[in-house]
Amino acid sequence: MKLFGKRNKPVSMDEVEAEQAVSLPNKEVMSLLDVNANVDLGLDLAAPVDLAAAANLNVAAPIEASAAANVASPDAQAVSEAYQHGSISQGITGDATATAPQHASVAQDSSSAFGSDPAPTTGGTPSGTTVGGADSLLNGGSLLDANVNLHADANLAAPIDGAVAAQGNVAAPVDAAVAANVASPGAAAEALAPQEVNIDQNIDGNVQATAEQTADVEQK
Repeated sequence: MKLFGKRNKPVSMDEVEAEQAVSLPNKEVMSLLDVNANVDLGLDLAAPVDLAAAANLNVAAPIEASAAANVASPDAQAVSEAYQHGSISQGITGDATATAPQHASVAQDSSSAFGSDPAPTTGGTPSGTTVGGADSLLNGGSLLDANVNLHADANLAAPIDGAVAAQGNVAAPVDAAVAANVASPGAAAEALAPQEVNIDQNIDGNVQATAEQTADVEQK
């Protein structure tokens, strides 16, 4: 007995078109996310800054140092002496005054910050549409297509006023002596640093810092 199997009939192009099949686009033109964002910012920035500084300073720093060392020298001696004698007299007579009067008048208006936008949103409320789906993907579009319009108005004003005044006397006499023996058995190291310094400091005067600020800010 001879068995005849059922042969599958090939599908014709007419039958494919009758099913309304759509061919997929090339992979390089397919996108899952397409975002179109339009951001319009209207910014008015104003920062008047005024600063004044005044200082009277006396600084004295006499420094004396001495060093001696023996390295790998048996039966050697290292002696270091640093004698310092000094008299420091400092005086400040006068006034340190810093004055920073500031008068600022700022008028800000960003009502026309959006230029020639044909349909700007009001009140800073974002608007837009978000569409997408399988149809747009099959037609070469994206799975998610976001179209966002953002409008924002910002008025910023920061008038800053500052004043600094200082008087100071600084004295730092430093005296040091160092002696060392390294890998030298039987050696002696001696370091002497006697210091005699008289420091007399006085300040006669007033320190005054004034920062007067008058700011008139109008924002729309």
